Parts: sequence; structure tokens; C-alpha cells
Amino acid sequence: MKKNALISVSDKTGLCPFVKELVENFDYRIYSTGGTARLLREEGIEVTDVSDLTGFPEIMEGRVKTLHPKVHGGLLCRRDKKEHLDQAEKQSIEMIDLVVVNLYPFEETVAKPDVSQEDAIENIDIGGPSMLRSAAKNFESVTVVCESSDYEEVLNSFRENGAEGSVALRRRLARKVYRRTSEYDRAIADYLEGTESDEPDLEAISGFPKIFRQEIPLEQKLRYGENPHQQAALYGNFSESFRQLQGKALSFNNIIDISAAAFLIGEFEKPTVGILKHTNPCGVASDLDLCAAWEKAFATDRQAPFGGIIVCNQTVTGELAERVSKIFCEVIIAPDFSAEALEILGKKKNLRLIVAQSGLRSGSLQDIRSVAGGLLVQDRDQKRLQPAACTVVTERQPTDEEWASMLFGWKVVKHVKSNAIVYAGAEYTVGIGAGQMSRVDSSRIAVWKAGEAGLSLKGSAIASDAFFPFADGLAAAAEAGATAAIQPGGSVRDEEVIAEANKRGMAMVFTGVRHFRH
Repeated sequence: MKKNALISVSDKTGLCPFVKELVENFDYRIYSTGGTARLLREEGIEVTDVSDLTGFPEIMEGRVKTLHPKVHGGLLCRRDKKEHLDQAEKQSIEMIDLVVVNLYPFEETVAKPDVSQEDAIENIDIGGPSMLRSAAKNFESVTVVCESSDYEEVLNSFRENGAEGSVALRRRLARKVYRRTSEYDRAIADYLEGTESDEPDLEAISGFPKIFRQEIPLEQKLRYGENPHQQAALYGNFSESFRQLQGKALSFNNIIDISAAAFLIGEFEKPTVGILKHTNPCGVASDLDLCAAWEKAFATDRQAPFGGIIVCNQTVTGELAERVSKIFCEVIIAPDFSAEALEILGKKKNLRLIVAQSGLRSGSLQDIRSVAGGLLVQDRDQKRLQPAACTVVTERQPTDEEWASMLFGWKVVKHVKSNAIVYAGAEYTVGIGAGQMSRVDSSRIAVWKAGEAGLSLKGSAIASDAFFPFADGLAAAAEAGATAAIQPGGSVRDEEVIAEANKRGMAMVFTGVRHFRH
């Protein structure tokens, strides 16, 4: 039985040899449009116009040609559902098994210095993304190709598996489609945003010097800043590091949280999940199984994640997406999302899904903060702790498990607002206290949070971003159940704190490094 392919491309690189093999070796019938159909016919390939398939002519200078039920019905029909097949037969809808579409060259068009708005608008592809997304949604049955570089891999899959290829390849190609269409939509939005004249009045934003507005490109205007009465805009190249796949437009606060989440997750090599709220971690865990890491991170605090940020350093799978989807969060950040995860999370239309496209450990990254009448600039805190550089200051040496707990807590406490206290197990947090004027208060909050979550602090390690100024802080940690502590040291009362640790049989390590985060 013949297979049907729908082919409509602007980039015709390698197209003819690819289509010839589809026809000659895999018995494909070719449907096509416009210039693609003309080229294929010139090469002696039999082609049927899409208008013959739909029974409707191309109209409005080609703006409307594939937006038709006989196209999208053939793409979206579930082959495993009898009611779908019955409806397709009743409406004389043929199945479409392969879609080869690449989009109008919008990015190249608007990159020309003299491009007119009319030319830019006419190069916004409508039918192409629609067909690609329909085919990708039905990747269980439809192969979708959006880049000519994939032609040979598709043919190899057909040679090995028959004219349908493998589902693994179809899934991967579907994922590529959603990435490509999201990039395409972002480029269009950026262009239209750049043509508007109502830029935010940055003169009204105190302390934003004109020279910086001239040297750093405007990436996007924001609806408002931290609060609705504050104007705001994003400058620089944020989108080179992060790509949004779905959801509402990013807010000022979202962007700050995303950066904080990415910096946090960059500390970890093993599969790790972090949950943040207002830039503070409220649960972090590592595990060879990312779903297990999620459960441990979420267990740290089941209340604060509401409306928060979730970040992973591995691809979000369908199983993880199912678990995460049970709570309300604003943003999920990961290196990638499986097609199943995208389908599950796609049901939450406002949920922002962000792909982290590049590492964030570069030494060139800096913190820049505005102050009255100027700017403060510093290198970002990327100091990594080497265990060999630590000093055990107590009579008792830490056990291997205590070392693991201390080092994990130290990675997390670095990203918690000062005064910061983290209670940790071997690869998970059990209590976090952030941003208090007193270190003892931060510790009390961490203990209270652990109690609220039903977690025991017995055998945990306490990490403090700066030294314990008094022995009472360490005593409180011991009473809560901590058996080990990691801190910078350097207090005039270090000897008192060490004596308290020895009195309670605790192990304590000095790092010689602090991580204040104001």
C-alpha cells in the first residue's frame, strides 16, 4: 500500500535525491506545493498538487494552501483508534505518513539591513509550522523532517525498518520540530517587538546610565518590574542561554529566578533537581534516578514550591513530568524535555518551559548591581570547595557519610540568601533557613521547616555560609540532631565553638571560604 508524503520546502538542498529514493525504493506518493512541486517535476518526479488532495485551490497569493482538514486530518489521525479511521474514511481523508517542511527564511530576511516590514511579514510562515506541529504531535505514526541534514538518517532508517522507519527516530525528529518552531516564533516576536516605538522610559529608572543602554542591546521589554508600578526591560543576550518552549511571557522576577536556578544546578554533576522560591533553594537532591531526586527535593518543603521554580540538570522525562505536573509552579528549566514530557506539561498552557542552552560556569560572568549614583561589579561567586583544602578542627573525624552530607550542604548554602543555614543528608536537603538577621534564627527556621515536612535531622550535617559567631548556634544544631558541621571559620570565638562541638561529639570542618549572598 502506497505511503503519502507531503513536501514543501524553502531550502531545497539535497531534496531531489531524497525524494527520488522515497518514490523508487519505498513506494511513496508525493504531494507538494508551489516551487517545490515545480522543482520535483523538472527532475522527472511525479507530484500531485496539494490542491488536488484538498479539492481547494491555493488562494491569497499562496497564504492559504495547506490549512485544510484533509491535510491536518491526514496528519493527526490516530491510526490505533477506529473512530478516527472511520471519520477519515467518511470524509475521504488520506493518511499522510511523512512530512518534509522547512520554514520561510524569516530570520535571514529580517537580518537584511534594508528589509521592509512588508517583506518581513510575508516571510512569516503559517502553514509550515502548522503542518510540522501536527505531524510532530502524531510522531507515533508520522515521520516529520524540518531540516535537510536529516534526509540521510531518515533514508537509513527506512532501509533498515521499512517505509515507516523507527519510532525512536520519529520521536527525535518531533522534538527537533518543537525546538525549531519555538525558535521561529521567538524570532518573529523579537522582530515585531523591535518595530514598536513605545519603548520603556528607562530614563525613569534611577541609576541606569545612558552608556549602558547604548552598548548593551535591548532584548525585550517587560510588562513591568518586580511590581506592576515599576518599568523594566531585559538587555543583553539572555536568550542565547535560555530558550522558552511554551507558557506566558517571562516576567522580571521569572528571569531573576531562572538565573539563580541555573547557577545552583551548575554545582552538580549527578542527576539533580532543585526547587527555588524568590531565588532561594527550598529543596535540592541528587540521585541516579531523576524522579527519586525530585521526590527527595520536594520532600524538603512541600509548601514553598507552590508558584516556584523547578530546575533539573537532566532531560525531563514523561515520568518526571507526571510527578511535577501535580503541583503549581511558574517555570521548569532543563537541558531538554522528552516529547512525552512536552505533551504532559503542554496541558498547562501558562507553565513556562525553559531549555538551558549553554553552561553557566564561565569565569567571564559577573554580578552587576545598581546602587545610588552608580554600579557595583564583581566576579560571580564560582569558588568550588576542594575537600583536601578543608581543616577538621574537632577531636572526632567526620565519617564518609558525614563528609558527603557536608559537601552537599556546602554546595546548596552558597546559593541561599545570608544568613544561610542548610541541614543536609548525603545528597539531599532536609532543612533550609534563609535571609535572617541572626544566624540562630536561620537555623531555627531550618529546623522548623524540617519538622513541618516530617523530616528527621538526626545524623544530618549543618552547613553555614559564614562562621558561627557564638557557640549557641552550633549547640542548637546538635540539639536538632546534626552530628557534623561545615563552616568557614574565622570568628574570634572559634575556640569556643570548637569546644562546644567536642563537648557534643560533633565533627566540624573549617573551609576557610565564606559565601555571603546579600
